[in-house]
Parts: sequence; C-alpha cells; structure tokens
Amino acid sequence: MLFREIVIAGCGNPLYGDDGFGPAVVEELKKLQLPDNVKVIDAGLGAPHFLFTLMEDAEVPVRKLIIIDIADFGAKPGDVTKLRPEDLPPGAYRDAHSWDLSEPLQRLKDVIDITIIGCQPKRVASHEFELGLTEEVEGAIPKTVRVVLEEIGVEYGAAINHQGTHLWAPGETAGNAGETTGK
Repeated sequence: MLFREIVIAGCGNPLYGDDGFGPAVVEELKKLQLPDNVKVIDAGLGAPHFLFTLMEDAEVPVRKLIIIDIADFGAKPGDVTKLRPEDLPPGAYRDAHSWDLSEPLQRLKDVIDITIIGCQPKRVASHEFELGLTEEVEGAIPKTVRVVLEEIGVEYGAAINHQGTHLWAPGETAGNAGETTGK
C-alpha cells in the first residue's frame, strides 16, 4: 500500500448502524479534490490494526494521520470531538475483532501527528446487521468533513470538484462552519 504525507482513515463497518460513520465520511471526502499529498482510505473493519502497523515501515513517511470513527465520549448522538492518542485509556479503543488500536497509535504518536475525530453514536448493532446511520450521526458527516479539511489546511471552496458537491450552505467556509465539541 502506498501511503502519502497525510493519511485520512475512516474506520468502521456500515453493516452495524452508526459504526459505518468513518466509511461514510471517507465516501464524502473522496468526492472532493484534495492535495496530492493526501491519501483517503476506507480502513474498514479489521484493517485499522494492520494499517497503523504498516505506517511504521512506509516508504513515504506519513507525517499526519487523521482517524475518523465513532467514539463514546458521553455526549449527544451526532456530536463530534477531536482526540489525541494520549486521550485514549489503554484498551479503550478497539476494533470489531477486539484488537487494541490504542497500542499501535501510542507507538506511532511520537513520529506521526495523530488526530482522532470521533462522533458520538446513537445506535451500534452488535448481533444483527443494521444498515444505515441514525439521523443524528448522518447529520454529523458534513461537520466532520469540515473538521478534516481544517486539519489538513484546505478551504472547502478549493476542494469542491467539477461535480459541484456541496456539503453545507453556499458561502459557508470550513473556517466559519459549525463548531466541534470536546477537546
């Protein structure tokens, strides 16, 4: 896998309700024109552990990693926050296979600038498949795209592709759009 200077990884599984948030945000980001040094990846369900581990040996040094995922931080469903690896207690961030994702992130944080953009889920199915995000989490996608663009220093207007994708009101920029909650 060829990495770039900035990697944006959407984690989660769309078959389990709000757990599909990360891949849904990645889908929106792929509609935008981003700089050549940015790689957007749907890290899916079990891949994050391996993806984060592979970054340590990447040919092109990854300078910044932005992880998009659901996170239970005790807020209202759809609220978005930014976290750092040191904000994650050991064992608190796991994938669906129960691999501790905070462990590889702790190793990477000294060489890669890592930001986790977490959305408070409303419902995550655990035993039965449940397609689709709840309304609250679906509504957090445009805000999360704006936060990602701010993190990588790209103005929304510069990222609109030839299809004219609009994620928020005309005239609104990443700099003056909705605020994030949390840290």
